[in-house]
Order: sequence, then structure tokens, then C-alpha cells
Amino acid sequence: MADLRVNIGSMELKNPVMVASGTFGYGEEYSPYIDLNSLGAVVTKGISFHPIDGNPPPRIWETPSGLLNSIGLQNVGVKKFIKEKLPYLKGFDTRVIVNIFGTTISEYVKVAVRLSETPGIDAIEVNISCPNVKKGGMVFGTDSKSTKKVVSALKKVCSLPLLVKLSPNVTDITEFAMIAEGEGADAVSLINTILGMAIDIETRKPRLANITGGLSGPAIRPVALRMVWQVAKTVKIPVIGMGGISSAEDAIEFILAGATAIATGTANFYNPKTAYEIVNGLDGYLNEKGINDIKGLIGGMNA
Repeated sequence: MADLRVNIGSMELKNPVMVASGTFGYGEEYSPYIDLNSLGAVVTKGISFHPIDGNPPPRIWETPSGLLNSIGLQNVGVKKFIKEKLPYLKGFDTRVIVNIFGTTISEYVKVAVRLSETPGIDAIEVNISCPNVKKGGMVFGTDSKSTKKVVSALKKVCSLPLLVKLSPNVTDITEFAMIAEGEGADAVSLINTILGMAIDIETRKPRLANITGGLSGPAIRPVALRMVWQVAKTVKIPVIGMGGISSAEDAIEFILAGATAIATGTANFYNPKTAYEIVNGLDGYLNEKGINDIKGLIGGMNA
């Protein structure tokens, strides 16, 4: 078998296949359908300091080759996550990456401090696609100064590898990747969802109660692939690619574009075994091509 191990900062993954935050619950929900031990890492849904109920329904709408969602980052809060959700994940031989978010820098810091002090967590992924309430709703991930401040603050208090999840809703995503790298991020994850909306032409009402939502799924894959390629050429830290990945072929495209690891998201909803199938597909591809180590495939696109 080919060597599928990759490194994200000081963290080694047995293979480069992860599941994207917000599409895999807390991990336990998918365990009847997929062996969590087969994954490189489980990335939890976003965790905030206090519990959040999320947005009112309707908050999901299927679009051509994609999915609009406006869940509103519903979660149990960091205290309940540590007490009730994390113990289950500790029973598996896979890395546990906790996605976090906040509406102020102090909220980000409080969550990161609690998780850094908790055994059984291997890394923190930071969702910066959130509104900074003290800046009038300016999204951390679309304002370069806000991105710099939040990553800098987290790096000072976080003893775990820090992954920064970048928003695609910017003019130049490489600028934000360089900021994250410059402030000490161990890796960048991209892309988060693309802002979109849909309207019911009979009622003339928006399909989502929140009007707009995040678009994910195969419809955004070419955009995500392009951004991963751009960022991988720009920064030296590992890039984790995501956005519409639903097969080993998709994953290989992202790795050839420069991704060290990948995450599958929307595909988990209609095929819970997607990540497992991608792991097997990667191994089969490498063996077929006579490649002994997947690291030899990273950034291997012939341009």
C-alpha cells in the first residue's frame, strides 16, 4: 500500500482525507455509516463559547449541483461539547480538529483557551467567516485588519496547531492566506461557502428565512480548486482544500493543485461513506501510477 501520511504543522494525519466542519455533526452522528478510524481527521461543527440555537427555518435549499444553507452555526457551546461530545471522539484512532468561531476576538480567544487545555483535541480550525459585532458586522474573514487581529490573538493563546479557514467572498484570497501565515497559522483551509440566495417565484419570498446563505457542493468545486492553486503557490504552510469534493478524482485534482489534505462536505449528506471511498480511491490511484508516497503528488500539476 502507498504511504498516505501527511503533516499539518506538528500534526501527522494517517491519510489526507478529512470531513468539512458543519457537514459531519460531532462525528457520532455518522459512526453508524462510516468507520471514523478510516479518516485522517474528523472536523467538528463550529463551536462557540455559549450555545447557539441557529437561524429559524427554512434554512436549507437545494440548488443545481449545490446546497444553500443558513443554519446559523447552531451548536451546544464549548462547555457541553467538552463534557458530552468529545469523549465519544476520543475512542477513535483519528485526529480530532475542533472548528471554532466568535463574534468578537475575545470570544474566539475564550473558546481556544478552553479547548487548548482539553486533552483529546489535536488541532483548532478557525472559522473567520463571522461578523465582528464590535465593528458593525464586518466579517473577520473579509477585512484584512480583522483577519490579522484574530489570528494573532489566537496564536498567542493556542498551544495546538492552528488552521485558519478562509472565506472565498473576497477580491484576492491569497492576501488573506499570507496574513494568516504571517501571524503564525500552521495551515489554511479553503474554501468556506460562497454567499448566495434563491427566490420562490410563486410566493416571491426568499427560499431561506435569512434570505442569503452559503453555497456549497459540486457547483463551487472549480472555484475552490482555482483558489487552492493560487494559495498553494503563495504560502509555504499546508493548504487544506475543500469545496464540492465528492470522489477520489476530485480529491486528486485538489492535491495536484497543491493541497496537502482535503475535506469532503456536502457529499456527506447524500453519501455518508464518501470520505472512506476517497481514502480507498487515493490508495488505488497511487498504486496504479506506481507512486509510493502521496506527498509526491502534492502540487504535481503539469502546467
